[in-house]
Amino acid sequence: MIKKLGQNFLIDHHVVEREVAYAQITKDDVVLEIGPGKGILTTELAEKARKVIAIEIDKQLVEHLHKVVPRNVELIHADALKIDFTTLPTFNKIVSNLPFQISSPITFKFLENRFGMAVLIYQKEFADRMVAKPGTKDYSRLSVSTYYMAKCELLEIVSKTLFYPQPKVDSCIIRLTPRSSPPFSVVNESFFFDLTNKLFNHRRKKIKTTLNKIYERLDKDIPYLDKRVEELAPEQIGELSNVLVEL
Repeated sequence: MIKKLGQNFLIDHHVVEREVAYAQITKDDVVLEIGPGKGILTTELAEKARKVIAIEIDKQLVEHLHKVVPRNVELIHADALKIDFTTLPTFNKIVSNLPFQISSPITFKFLENRFGMAVLIYQKEFADRMVAKPGTKDYSRLSVSTYYMAKCELLEIVSKTLFYPQPKVDSCIIRLTPRSSPPFSVVNESFFFDLTNKLFNHRRKKIKTTLNKIYERLDKDIPYLDKRVEELAPEQIGELSNVLVEL
């Protein structure tokens, strides 16, 4: 069951304490936790927060958690990717040691909802892509989308030896703080995200090569046609999107 669900349980209490400290948890906070596992983080959060909402997909773990977590923890047996977060009690922070195989979809789901801060553990490879800069090998659609929607900080590396079963790679603690407004303006956000995805699907090709497959004719005034998307800052991709959306 554990292998099937991609669960690697954090077993180091010092890391847990630092996670909670990074999230600046107080008795005013209602915290969402995805994948509480055996409850090492859940119990620490419950000591500091007013309430913890813990969503766990594994029925056996839910039964275990009912025996060990404090009364201010609301356990929900569900798939976090399928549950509508707007149906949950209002939460203002998210703190989770995420199941690695849902990192991408659950992150985008977080960013589509309202919260004040998230402190999350990801595989290092994924975390590196979240904070990557233009021109680096890790720069990706994820880098651009995360930058557009939130301030993203890589706080520390967590050794793979601090998990059980031990994964093949190290992890990182990331802090996400949603932006009150985007760092640059785009005319159509859906178009911007779709364009970013299409360009990074062909990251080694010049932008004009990719766009020629989408548009019958490219105006000579379109910027960055001789560049590759991995060379463009998010703001420049936004500029390109704004030009193209008018065509």
